[in-house]
Amino acid sequence: MTGRILAAGSEIESMCTRCKAVYNHTIIAMVGGRVARVKCNTCGSEHNHRAEKPKEDPKPRRAASGSTPSPRPKVKKDAGESEREEWERLFHTKDTGRAIPYHMDGSFKVEDLLDHPVFGFGVVCSRQQGKIEVLFNIGRKLLRCK
Repeated sequence: MTGRILAAGSEIESMCTRCKAVYNHTIIAMVGGRVARVKCNTCGSEHNHRAEKPKEDPKPRRAASGSTPSPRPKVKKDAGESEREEWERLFHTKDTGRAIPYHMDGSFKVEDLLDHPVFGFGVVCSRQQGKIEVLFNIGRKLLRCK
């Protein structure tokens, strides 16, 4: 501490549970001369005082003394990465000049290339009653259509 006297209404740095960072907080409760509850000056949430963000343990934990840690599972491709690869494969077979602008009242077929105002270019993967599933660079989206 800096030697200043802490009391309700004073400001202190604390780990905010909502912001997930150390920010200035206003003390709202003290117990036995220690800060108990604070209010975040950034987001306004009230929570118990946490002096700083908890440090991550860089060492892997062992199950019991003397035992060796179990091998880590092989890392699989995440779903987003495989969808991006599929989008790249489908997108490069299409002519962007023939992309259909997306409108909710539009009619689309499977394999159509559409141009969405927010998500960009996408390929129609499937059709349902009043909906289409479109694969964009950022992933699959379910969109309304005619």
